[in-house]
Amino acid sequence: MSGRSLYDLYMGAAAAVREHDATCATCSPVRRCPPGHRFYAELVRLQDDYLAQQAKRP
Repeated sequence: MSGRSLYDLYMGAAAAVREHDATCATCSPVRRCPPGHRFYAELVRLQDDYLAQQAKRP
């Protein structure tokens, strides 16, 4: 298992989306280029996983 926590992975994915969005002339909030779509899909997956993990905490 990686040394990075789920939170770290989630924040890394969010940073990757922000970085891509800042440099991509094609992406917009409603439409994404193929690489932008992959970054965003990974962010959504990690966000869902992180929020599910948080919901299980006492």
